[in-house]
Amino acid sequence: MMTSVSEGQHSIFSCRPVTAQDFEIISTFPRSEQELFFISPKLRFPLTASQLEELAKERRCPTVLVCDGQVSGYANFYNVEEDKCWLGNFIISPEYRGKGGAEFLIRHMLRLAREELKVQELHLICHNINTRALLFYTGIGFKPYDVGSRTAHQGSTIAGIHMKITV
Repeated sequence: MMTSVSEGQHSIFSCRPVTAQDFEIISTFPRSEQELFFISPKLRFPLTASQLEELAKERRCPTVLVCDGQVSGYANFYNVEEDKCWLGNFIISPEYRGKGGAEFLIRHMLRLAREELKVQELHLICHNINTRALLFYTGIGFKPYDVGSRTAHQGSTIAGIHMKITV
């Protein structure tokens, strides 16, 4: 499924299924070990295309955001159940952050969850130290409902805040 829209200052966003060539581009998005941990605790810095490709084999609907012809975001689903699924590996390229693409990609993933996976809720985990993401997710309607302890990339303990939204 591909969707597109005109946003902001003449930027064109669209979403499409990921291709093998996209993983090389996506692997450049995380700029630090901490940022990569926010995307997935399973991945190791520096991120490689092969790590992403292997993880995508376990996921559903791996999707890229395209802005002005450039791959600029990525997301997928995991732990798909009868009534819910989890958003995973959500990231926007540093060059495209703050331009509306993150919300566009989330809205597209909500549509996929509803129409393709036939679930009623989309869940995610956001780490307490990722303030920008927490504010973003709550701003578009995700509600916190649980907190779990997680070991961060350098061994410190942080909170994984479980959030959900009705699709």
